[in-house]
Amino acid sequence: MFPMQRICALLTLPNPFVPALPARQSMKILGIDPGLRTTGFGIIHKQGHKLSYIASGTIKTPDADLPQRLKVILAGVSEIIRTYDPDCAAIEKVFVNVNPQSTLLLGQARGAAICALVHADLAVAEYTALQIKQAVVGHGRAQKQQVQDMVQRLLLLSGMPGTDASDALGVAICHAHSGDTLATLGGLAPALAKKGLRVRRGRLVG
Repeated sequence: MFPMQRICALLTLPNPFVPALPARQSMKILGIDPGLRTTGFGIIHKQGHKLSYIASGTIKTPDADLPQRLKVILAGVSEIIRTYDPDCAAIEKVFVNVNPQSTLLLGQARGAAICALVHADLAVAEYTALQIKQAVVGHGRAQKQQVQDMVQRLLLLSGMPGTDASDALGVAICHAHSGDTLATLGGLAPALAKKGLRVRRGRLVG
């Protein structure tokens, strides 16, 4: 079992009790911000339109060869799943930067995290950094500090989470908001069909 001391929880939930509600009204969402050296995680509870904080932190890999670091990421995410028992997960997509080698390494770290998620039979959603910033801050060009500030406000946190943890919480918030949008569009689908419109990948198309 992956030692929990490697997972640095940033904050704690004062009251871990969460009332049981129907699945569509209540769920725990695990957000992942992948990284080869540091992978952030954040878990929130969605109850209707209300979001509340459960836990967040980081998985740090040692200075070792690539396979060992990927093993730490996979084991760490698996331990988080066993500890917090989320209902679904979301992870940030890899963007292609000027260094192809860095992009490749980040993709492998992301793959290790996804393997842990799907091995636990969790549904996994993927979002770009632009989508996450748009969902959390309101525009896609937000700076990391702005994301941190909004995560703290939206989840009513007493302290500021670290960058990696706040990014992961942002991923979870983005998924919570996306779920609300898709559910709303899904409920409107019959009426939209009469007008010659339909919902495709969360968007209205003619």
